[in-house]
Amino acid sequence: MIKQEATSQAGTTQSVPVHDEYVRTIFGILQGERTADLLLRNLNVLDVHSETVFQGSILVHGQRIIALDPDESIVQAREVFDGQGLYAIPGLIDAHLHFDAQLAHPAAFGEAIVPSGTTTIFAETLDFASAAGDEAIEAAHALFKDYQELPYRIYAFAPGKKTSVEVTEAMLKMDPVIGLGELAHLSYMTGNDDDFRRSALGRANGGWVNSHWGVTALSDMLLNYMPAIGAHNNHDVWNEDDIEKSVRYGMRTQIKFGVGSPEVIRTMLRALVKRRWPAENFQLCADNISVDRVLKRGHIDWVISLAVEMGMNPIQAIKMGTLYAARSFGMDDEFGSLAPGRFADIVLTDSLSRINPRYVFKGGELVAQDRKLLKAVDLDYSGMVKEPRPGLADLAPEQLDLTPIEVSDDGTRAKVLLFDVYGRGHLKFAQEVWVPFRDGRVVPEVDGVALNRISVVQRYAEGERHVVNGLFKGVSIDRGAVSTFWPAPFAYFVVVGTDSAEMRANLQRLDASVGGCLVTEDRRTKAQLALDIYGVMADMELSELVTATREIDAALEKLGNRNEGEPVVNKLLTLFISLDRFGFMV
Repeated sequence: MIKQEATSQAGTTQSVPVHDEYVRTIFGILQGERTADLLLRNLNVLDVHSETVFQGSILVHGQRIIALDPDESIVQAREVFDGQGLYAIPGLIDAHLHFDAQLAHPAAFGEAIVPSGTTTIFAETLDFASAAGDEAIEAAHALFKDYQELPYRIYAFAPGKKTSVEVTEAMLKMDPVIGLGELAHLSYMTGNDDDFRRSALGRANGGWVNSHWGVTALSDMLLNYMPAIGAHNNHDVWNEDDIEKSVRYGMRTQIKFGVGSPEVIRTMLRALVKRRWPAENFQLCADNISVDRVLKRGHIDWVISLAVEMGMNPIQAIKMGTLYAARSFGMDDEFGSLAPGRFADIVLTDSLSRINPRYVFKGGELVAQDRKLLKAVDLDYSGMVKEPRPGLADLAPEQLDLTPIEVSDDGTRAKVLLFDVYGRGHLKFAQEVWVPFRDGRVVPEVDGVALNRISVVQRYAEGERHVVNGLFKGVSIDRGAVSTFWPAPFAYFVVVGTDSAEMRANLQRLDASVGGCLVTEDRRTKAQLALDIYGVMADMELSELVTATREIDAALEKLGNRNEGEPVVNKLLTLFISLDRFGFMV
């Protein structure tokens, strides 16, 4: 099952002499005859198995824990680390993350998450593979090249949607891919042959099959389909009823807290506390999250602390982000606890109820301290940078005009589409609403509240260009425009503004790039983020990326927007998930 580090350190693919030397080395260390790599002493160690804390030490060799409380009168170690009485907990695990959709390339992303205590991620690749198109297989090899040099462990999934079956099949054979990514939960309602084929490949490969379960869209009868074919987990829960159903159907249920309404994670944690469901049913995941959000508030460490704040037992909260996540993928003999034989992925924190990662070890190597990565990861992703391929030269301003779907009999109201940036899950993402209609023009306001306009624009058109216009909740600017582009599964722009000519000028300027986000005023660029790696990732260091996203927010604030939570660029990019899901792209 585990094709990566296990085969090089503890797997069965190596020769017997290699294993012979390993077992003799461990025996010799424990006898005081050989030297271990690291001794961490003066710790309060959390034993997630017995749910107790004990004062002791941890001995590490070959990236793995080889002893708890070794006899320090005989043990030899090349390095001794004083834990200062801090709590030692297992490295934190993100059980479901679209790491290819966070705008940061793998090295920059690690610089954000590892100082928060995250040492392992289970990662989707579908947007990256979809964006790469005909180059998907080559691009995936480039993305995963030297992945073992990253300061975190990555276990990836081949695309369960958005790409061809051939791409899925090829990626299932790659390292560090361990299974099939989230399946389309809408197209199989009609018996999509490609979905059936991908599911069969996932089952035949013997790996895990992720599930975007479809609880927000499907009947109870069809919800049986995913678990019935062996889908492993489910992160498509939004409230108490969803969670209860997911657990009842036997799904490993992942509680997510990424981009979206900040109340969603609190709603789900309240349900766990209220219903007293066994924590072993649950794992923690981000799904989608911005690096800026991680830097400001944290990653898995933050949601564990929030769970405790809302009434959950601290050790149970930690186990959802460690042991239970590892166990759900059958990897709890590799990580997820601090026990002999496991990787020495260790977080030292001064509290169990409010996780504060003072020191982070991956495989016994100190990789982060006081929320800073200690050593830059020297990996070059510039070979994946693409050249722009514009497609909007013939776009006319009037194509972005907001026209009524219907006008009332008395001519005073018009029906238009209203999109909501937080309208995912059980909320309505897009709905038809009545707004004022005066002098033959739509007045962009709902219930007396002025809203911006939004246009969803196909980048490459053969014949008539597909454009959807409506009103938008999520960005509110008095002037200018902001646009973003996403190529997966279809190449589309979204632009928000108040004037069709300004919106069109903004789009054509962004169209000169591979992808990204652009703010303009009076047709002049005010801020821009370039996503030059297939239109989904920035070829930037973390600091550069964060600066660019914050400059976009600052520019929009000068235009009247008041943003809270995630950066605007990340909020806008989440729109493409729902635009695809609900059929607004072709």
